[in-house]
Amino acid sequence: MRPPISPESVKQLFTHARSYHHWTNQPVTQDTLEAIYELMKWGPTSVNSMPARLLFVRSEAEKEKLVPCVLGSNIEQIRTAPVTVIVAFDECFFAYSKRLFPAYDATALFANDSRLSEATAFRNSSLQGAYMMFAARALGLDVCPMSGFDNALVNQRFFQGTTWKSNFICTLGYGDESKLYPRGPRLSFEESCRIV
Repeated sequence: MRPPISPESVKQLFTHARSYHHWTNQPVTQDTLEAIYELMKWGPTSVNSMPARLLFVRSEAEKEKLVPCVLGSNIEQIRTAPVTVIVAFDECFFAYSKRLFPAYDATALFANDSRLSEATAFRNSSLQGAYMMFAARALGLDVCPMSGFDNALVNQRFFQGTTWKSNFICTLGYGDESKLYPRGPRLSFEESCRIV
């Protein structure tokens, strides 16, 4: 039986963590991005499908390519964050099924059922995107996921001619605590949960 993680770790990952909209100038290195992936890849997915694909947008030119895809205040956040991650999924994720889940080759199951394949890719890439955010927080970074953007335009500008499709985007870096908004409330256990 494993012990709980430390209260300080719980604070860093959950209770004191915030979504940041303003960023310091501290860069995010390639080594750090690789370390985030090396942690997030261990999160569970259905039949170990691992459909998520990450596009780390760091250069000014690529940020400007992304700007017309986002709405409102997200524009400035894209421009100022050290990195914006486009969390995508590979429509043909099942090409790796035999390798990733040797206990059962699910390739044909997904290849022959586009509805199942799409639902699996979207659901599990969403999970992996959440793992990515917690991996970043575990390594001392801050994040801000967002859905205020045009998926079709992101796909056209970044994934044209590929089997990747965007799920959501997330800015990533070291947040400027002096510009945090007051923390929003959360629903209570009684409002959100049932035990049957």
